[in-house]
Parts: sequence; structure tokens; C-alpha cells
Amino acid sequence: MKIAALEDDPLQLETVLGVIAAAGFRGTGFSRANALISTLRRETFDALILDWNLPDRTGVEVIAWAHQNISPPPPILLVTSRADDADVVTGLDAGADDYLVKPIAPPVLEARLRALLRRAYDSKPKLAVEVCGPVTLDPSTEGASVNGQPVSLTGKEFALALVLFQNLHRALSRTYLMEAAWGSDPGLNSRTLDMHISRIRTKLGLRPEAGFRLTPVYSYGYRLERVGGPDESIGQGA
Repeated sequence: MKIAALEDDPLQLETVLGVIAAAGFRGTGFSRANALISTLRRETFDALILDWNLPDRTGVEVIAWAHQNISPPPPILLVTSRADDADVVTGLDAGADDYLVKPIAPPVLEARLRALLRRAYDSKPKLAVEVCGPVTLDPSTEGASVNGQPVSLTGKEFALALVLFQNLHRALSRTYLMEAAWGSDPGLNSRTLDMHISRIRTKLGLRPEAGFRLTPVYSYGYRLERVGGPDESIGQGA
């Protein structure tokens, strides 16, 4: 899981990033709202941890931007010193999924983050078999089948297929996809990803007539959808 943390106090940001790392997730820190928004235009994060009071924009404004430009938006935890009931209501009404008042206790922040991720994403075990329509993916063996017929996928193709099916109807950035298959900072030519996506589409029959749509998202990455499924019109905003 990739988590973005927005906090202009360096010590607070260090604490939040430490909690993210201790929880086993990858954290990226930002001290300015505009820097985070710029990164969100090209990168995928699984959750956002936002301060409210920032030098350039407020955390509430970032929440509004995320809801307007990312569909579906990642789960958002607002961490702030603003403790009035009216502020809590404002933050939650703006689209925050949870609200935590400073000073933060690291164990509480980690528990809130884990709960947020459980609510937002499927909590199946890592090696659980993924079944979606005619496609079955077994992480324990890296085995794939379509309509019960085995399909041969390379390790990288399987990793890409698995992350796409685990994130149906969600636009995933090119970096997110490459890191899922090749690890962090793979340094690959983007054409390598395109070639693997093309092979997955062909081998698994991910085409509308088979009930799937695997499409590029301009200047961002790829999205896999079930045709006729929920949120068919989901997109990644500019």
C-alpha cells in the first residue's frame, strides 16, 4: 500500500511517515498541498493523511480536489489540531473518511489507518484466489485460467493482472503498476509496461465482448472495468 502524508511541520511529518513505515506501508511525505496535488495527477496512492492548516491550501481544499478529480478518491484521514465539533463536522462533510485530533499517538494513528484501509479495500488474505467472471488468478501458484482453461502468464504478467483485478474500476498510475510487478523504482521504459498490458489483454481476453474493458488513462496509466458493472464511467481527472 502507498500512503501520501501532507504535513508542513517537519517533526509531525516524520512521525506520520514513521507510523506508515511501522505499519508495513510505503509513505511519501509532502509539506505543501500543491506539491501533493501535482503528484496525484500522475501517481496512485491507496490513502491520504492530511493536515488541515497549510501554507498554500487547506487540507479541506485538497479533499475537495481529490473528490472532484479522482474517481473513486482514495480514503482520507484528516489529522489536525482543530478539535471543535464544528470543525470535525466540516472535515467529514468535506469528504474525509476519518478525523484525528493532534497531538497524535502513533499507535492510534496506525490503528485508524489500518481501519481506514480495511473499510476501503478488500481484506482478503494476500494469497486468496481472485475470481472475477470467467477469470481466475491463484497467487499461491501464479496460475491463471479463463473459463476453466489454463492460461500461461509470466511472473510479471501475473503480477500486473492480479493488481488490475484487485483494483477493478480504479485508475492505476503507470508507476503504481510497474512497482507492483517490478518492485520500487524499476527504471523501466514505459513501453515495457504497455507490452505486458497488451499481452495480458490478449491472453485473458480482456475485451468488451468477454465482459471486460482494459483501457489506457491518458497521461496517467490503465484501468480495468467490468462492462456493464458498477461505476462504468469512472475516470481519472486532470
